[in-house]
Amino acid sequence: MSRYILRRLVIAIPTLVAISLVIFTILALAPGDPLSDLALNPAVPPEVQQRLRASMGLDDPVPVRYARWATSLARGDFGYSFQTRSPVSDLLVQRLPTTLAVLGSAYLLAILIAIPVGVISSVKQYSIFDNVATTFAFIGFSIPTFFTGLLFILIFSIKFGDWGLPTLPSVYRSTVDGTGLEAVWQRVQMTIMPVTVLGLFQAAILTRYTRAAMLETIHMDYVRTARAKGLASRVVIFRHALRNALIPVVTIVALGVPTIFTGAVVTEQIFRVPGIGNLLITSINNNDTPVVMAITFIFSILVVIFNLIADVLYGVLDPRIKYE
Repeated sequence: MSRYILRRLVIAIPTLVAISLVIFTILALAPGDPLSDLALNPAVPPEVQQRLRASMGLDDPVPVRYARWATSLARGDFGYSFQTRSPVSDLLVQRLPTTLAVLGSAYLLAILIAIPVGVISSVKQYSIFDNVATTFAFIGFSIPTFFTGLLFILIFSIKFGDWGLPTLPSVYRSTVDGTGLEAVWQRVQMTIMPVTVLGLFQAAILTRYTRAAMLETIHMDYVRTARAKGLASRVVIFRHALRNALIPVVTIVALGVPTIFTGAVVTEQIFRVPGIGNLLITSINNNDTPVVMAITFIFSILVVIFNLIADVLYGVLDPRIKYE
């Protein structure tokens, strides 16, 4: 297993290098200038603007700029933001806890909903529960998160107030007014809607995969044999069927971690969550290449890592799979 993991990590290095080269080239050739605001400011002389461009390396050829960026990255340095002139790593550290809290809660909610609902739907195939769960799952992953988010704001932040009911805050604030339990409750209130929007979307996807995997598993011969031996239905489902059914589900769960980060980009914009997704959109609008490059490259690393995690979990769940 260790040799397999090491080999995959070695293969991942040229993959990440190629990804970084493509992303950097696209961003470098994209229209826009990070110093466009200064060009419109008559108080900044042209020679000052030129010195700033030279200090940022914006006039250098793309290969030279990429080599400089890759060298800094090899030292663990993502460079400096064009807009704030602060280290990119500091900006990421400031935003990362909020994103992890929202995304972690949303993904945990999705898993806690999807696996039980998918298992029950497969066991009670074509029942009322199965039909209702399948319908909601189809609706859940068919509606984009930006529509669901706006719908939640309309209902829980506006209509509830009109009806005299307690409302939920539509904007995630980085600071709270109270202290102690009051501050915790304010944080929870601000987190409810973004977590629910992301969690229900992911739960709808995972429910469909769990149900399909369980339906395929419970009709296999070894499950029929277990039933014929007189084992309790609960033992057959959870000990024999569910473990094998989770193999494809684990793939979706592992590969869904980077995906939910991309979904957070939209959700964080809707609810004004000061996280990584919000920082990415702001940096794109400001042509802040070092920040955009850092975030997209981190997303690429997450994809590679969780692909490896999914493959390793295959061997844990299925003893027939051996890694050399």
